[in-house]
Amino acid sequence: MTSASVAPAPTSPGWQAALDLRFQRWDRRTVLAHCAHHGPLRVQRSFHPEGGQVCHVALLHPPGGVVGGDDLRIDIALDPGSHALVTTPAAGKFYRSAGPWARQAQHLTVAANAALEWLPQETIVYDGARVRTLTRVELQGDARFIGWDIVCLGRPAADERWQTGDYLQDLELWRDGEPLYLERGRYAGSAPVMGAAWGLRGHPVFATLVCAGSPPDAVGAIRAGWQTLAAPSRVEAEATVSQLDGVLIARYLGPSTARARQLLILAWSLLRPILLDRPPCPSRFWAT
Repeated sequence: MTSASVAPAPTSPGWQAALDLRFQRWDRRTVLAHCAHHGPLRVQRSFHPEGGQVCHVALLHPPGGVVGGDDLRIDIALDPGSHALVTTPAAGKFYRSAGPWARQAQHLTVAANAALEWLPQETIVYDGARVRTLTRVELQGDARFIGWDIVCLGRPAADERWQTGDYLQDLELWRDGEPLYLERGRYAGSAPVMGAAWGLRGHPVFATLVCAGSPPDAVGAIRAGWQTLAAPSRVEAEATVSQLDGVLIARYLGPSTARARQLLILAWSLLRPILLDRPPCPSRFWAT
């Protein structure tokens, strides 16, 4: 693995951080061949808990949270034939802002015959935060991708409701320059979307899993798996799954990040053998 620094982001009032990772296939192993960083973003080390073919890494943000004016950029590229699982060691946190926006952007590029599992732990958005996030996934050829995003507005466990602030979320999935899935979310503490039946219905937690390249029978497998977790009426009120043009979307809306993780981890564990021909291997960080 090579390690270096990357150029700093443009000047702003907060932390400027960037992380550039590249995974390569060497013989029958996937390795983290390049790791460059600037500011408080790191990868401590890579792991191979299921043999050499899949490289697991956890992205570290030592300050523990993002404040207004911070700008985080993450670039991850997978070369042909490589396979990586990327997660985080703990929940991400966006704190209250006095005015400036906090920004976090991820650009994920997956070459042909490669596979990326982008599975960070949940993001907690504190009341009063102002946040813009972007995740752009670019797939080439037959590249495969499973990724999720779990967001909690406010801190319901501490009886903190999300009443002020702004959360802007963009998710883009492309293959060979053509859009497969584009989603833009705009959430403000006083906006109708927070309580409306067509929006969040008063719930603080929403989550989305996206899978590119899954066969049609994956939808039925996930629905059947979810039914084992609770009464069908409860699961149907919390989660949905659908598929169009080879892109599977699973969603959760409810009061609990733990419940969101439970449902999406089960969906991932069912998709992984179908899409990647590998049994599930949960990250050890998810149990901490």
